[in-house]
Amino acid sequence: MNDDNSSKDIGDRFQLETKYQRGKLPRHFLDRDNKPKLYKDYENPIDVISIPEPDFNNEAKLMEILASRRSRRNYDLQKPLELKVLSTLLWATQGATEKLDTQFGHLFLRTAPSAGALYPIETYLNVRLVAGLEPGIYHFRPHYFDLELLKKGDYSEEFSLAALNQKMVRSAQVTFVWTAVVERSKWKYLQRAYRYIYLDCGHIGQNLYLAAEALQLGCCTIGAIFDEEANKLIDDVDGINETVVYMATVGLFR
Repeated sequence: MNDDNSSKDIGDRFQLETKYQRGKLPRHFLDRDNKPKLYKDYENPIDVISIPEPDFNNEAKLMEILASRRSRRNYDLQKPLELKVLSTLLWATQGATEKLDTQFGHLFLRTAPSAGALYPIETYLNVRLVAGLEPGIYHFRPHYFDLELLKKGDYSEEFSLAALNQKMVRSAQVTFVWTAVVERSKWKYLQRAYRYIYLDCGHIGQNLYLAAEALQLGCCTIGAIFDEEANKLIDDVDGINETVVYMATVGLFR
């Protein structure tokens, strides 16, 4: 975007121009024959990895978790995160909680709310040190509860640079990277969809914080991102139809 006078107040203009006003709601026909797909599947992932069922036996109390929740940035570089723990975190953020049959197919309601049950947020993982997973970039599929391996190798340095060089990304056992498939929300909400996308992602991020706290893990979300650098690290994320909107580090804190 050009750094001119028109771009300096873009946030103010967006807030103003996407307000709902009584008697002036946008007229919009929902094209149900062209509703975007609710789920993303890669045609040729390197591998598809089944992950264990989440652990529902945690006895931590919600009010205590809320009181103790903090952003924690210092992680143990050597100790791996257990795969079952990662599975529990994935379920807590976007796990399926109920299956509904609709005219568009199966709809899985999830642990985090989403405007219109459209679920525009996709979850990717940069895995640095997780027992049972080789380092790489993975895509989480909540409808199958598995992981698609997209790239092999540790991309912690690259994601750290994309996150304005925040060092905690380099030491985290895993970094969650959330993208938005924009048309899933725009199909119904037009330009106001962006408001709901960011709210949806915030709900997911808070779920991760609380689950990590319950599991005695460190967690810190990241909103400061060089967008295009982050997008280019993930296959089939073009920054327009799908774009990175939020990240979070998770690790065993020191």
